Amino acid sequence: MCRKRCAACNELFTPRRNVPDQAFCSKPACQRERRRGWQREKLKQDPDYRANQAAAQKRWRERNPEYWHHYRQAHPKYTARNRQKQRERNRRRGLSDTDPSPRAIAKMTEYQSKKTVVSGTYRLIPVAGPGIGKMDEYLVEMQVLLEGYASLGGDCKEMT
Repeated sequence: MCRKRCAACNELFTPRRNVPDQAFCSKPACQRERRRGWQREKLKQDPDYRANQAAAQKRWRERNPEYWHHYRQAHPKYTARNRQKQRERNRRRGLSDTDPSPRAIAKMTEYQSKKTVVSGTYRLIPVAGPGIGKMDEYLVEMQVLLEGYASLGGDCKEMT
C-alpha cells in the first residue's frame, strides 16, 4: 500500500488496510486534531449535537462553579495576557475599559436584566448602522408567554 502525508503533522504514514482514505496518522496529537475537526464540523451542521454539547457544558459549569476562579489564581500569566487581549478587543470595538454595559464582554446567557419585558408594541432600531438616517426600523408586537408554555400543549401554529 502506498504511503500518505498526515493532514496534521505532514509526515508520511501507511494507511490501515481497511481505511484507504485515512488522512491522519496514528500519533495521539494527530488523532486529537482529527477529532477536533470532526467536532467542529458536527457543531456547525447538527443542531441536536450543538444543543447536547451546550447542555453538557452547562451541567459541568454547575458542578464546577469555582473552576475559572481557581484557574485564574493558579495561572497569573494567563490572567494578565487575557486582560491585555480584552483591552485590545475593547479598543477595536470603541469601548472603554470601564464600560459596564453587557454588550462589552459579558456572556449573554449570564446577563440578567433587572427590567421585565411586558407585552406591547415595540420599535426596533439597530444600535449602529451606516449613515445618519435610521431607515431600517421595525414595529413589532410582543406577547409575553408563560414560562414552560410549550409544555401546555401546542405551538402557535396549532393555536391560530
